[in-house]
Amino acid sequence: MRSNNCILPRPAESAIFRALPEGGVLFSTESEVYFGVNLVGARIWELLPPLTESFGELIDTLRGEYSDVSVDVIRADATKFLEQLLSNGLVIARRPEDVASDARRP
Repeated sequence: MRSNNCILPRPAESAIFRALPEGGVLFSTESEVYFGVNLVGARIWELLPPLTESFGELIDTLRGEYSDVSVDVIRADATKFLEQLLSNGLVIARRPEDVASDARRP
């Protein structure tokens, strides 16, 4: 996820998110993976498609909300978090054609 043009993955259908005061909890009904997240992780989860489509949009939003953190730290932390979500099956990678077909859905 180094490029701002990278398409964000979408939440897996088997993923359940529950917001908590200190962040949130993700659970995969398919793999039974339980994943606790802090406030920033919960915010990234909330910003996944359809709210934002690209990694650049995600980073810009986070920069606006966490202005006391450098963009390099935000980018590195978001990349690591998204990679963890991917490796645990909580999100699904998308291709450009997936984005186009999602836009056509009612």
